[in-house]
Amino acid sequence: MVNLLDMISWLPSIPYQPAGEGYWSPVTSTINWCEEDYYATIYSAEIVNTLTNLLFMYLAFKGIASCIRNDHDRIFLVTYLGYLVVGTGSFWFHATLKCKSSDKRHGSNETDRAPDPWQLVDELSMIYTTCLMCYATFSYNKSKQYSIILAVFLIALAAFITGYYHYLQDPTFHQNAYALLTATVLLRAMYIMETSLRPSLRSAEKKQDRDDAEETDDTKATKEYNRQDRRDGDILKNMWMLIGTGLTIFLSGFGIWALDNVFCSKLIGWRRQIGLPWGILLEGHGWWHIMTGVGAYYYIVWGIWLRHCLNGKHDEYDLVWPNIFLRVPVVVRREGPNKASYQNGSAKKSM
Repeated sequence: MVNLLDMISWLPSIPYQPAGEGYWSPVTSTINWCEEDYYATIYSAEIVNTLTNLLFMYLAFKGIASCIRNDHDRIFLVTYLGYLVVGTGSFWFHATLKCKSSDKRHGSNETDRAPDPWQLVDELSMIYTTCLMCYATFSYNKSKQYSIILAVFLIALAAFITGYYHYLQDPTFHQNAYALLTATVLLRAMYIMETSLRPSLRSAEKKQDRDDAEETDDTKATKEYNRQDRRDGDILKNMWMLIGTGLTIFLSGFGIWALDNVFCSKLIGWRRQIGLPWGILLEGHGWWHIMTGVGAYYYIVWGIWLRHCLNGKHDEYDLVWPNIFLRVPVVVRREGPNKASYQNGSAKKSM
């Protein structure tokens, strides 16, 4: 890495200014990250960690507009609103790095610090948004009584995590709770996707209907079943592509954040050596914002598409994803029976 820094030392750059005081000083948050404070502007404690949240906010508005335009289930509109709260809370928290101070501890010069509302919004809204996706996943096709019990349970769970995290003030607890919730919802959604769309895993009733059509030599019905199998096979392939891409981006963001925490002192030295704007590329927490934001967006899009398929609307909606690397996906309602279906960069006519 040092040799690489020597190789690019010829690039024009602006020296980093010493970390200092700013508009929101002093920094009192219970957590601070590897980005130095107030080196670029007095109005943002961590300028990169602040501005990278704009991607969260952009994707949230894009998702909200898509839900309204394409008549997606309301639960996903609420989820995108929660996603917007995540980005907004993180934006203001990284800009200020403030927390509330309470009375001094008895017999000590130290002051107890309670997390600022924006810090709680930044961290806990991730839990609340995942709980919304958990409700969307586990309540589908269930009775009203089951859905109410699930909603009460998730509200109680979110309240417990909020209270315990506020008491504990340990980021590890928040991270573990978020990871466990996300893994639970993800695995459940994968199971539903496979058992609902994979022809070999369909219910006995659907298999019997197909067998009856073949036995009675119902050519029209058999052709329709064959078409549905091909369609669902294509949908599954593209869904797994969506999941794989989103997970890769999401987990890569976590990996970069972990490296940022471990090698913080070295990264600060490297950033100061190469100067601005190139040092921005070594801001690991900023990359975490970008990559987890995109990964979470992919996850919500997948949930929307899966819900339409579960509702039997396979032929009414398409995944529009013309370029995996340059465009984010969106699920849109077809405007006509011959509208081209764009999936993973290739266009094909919908039958």
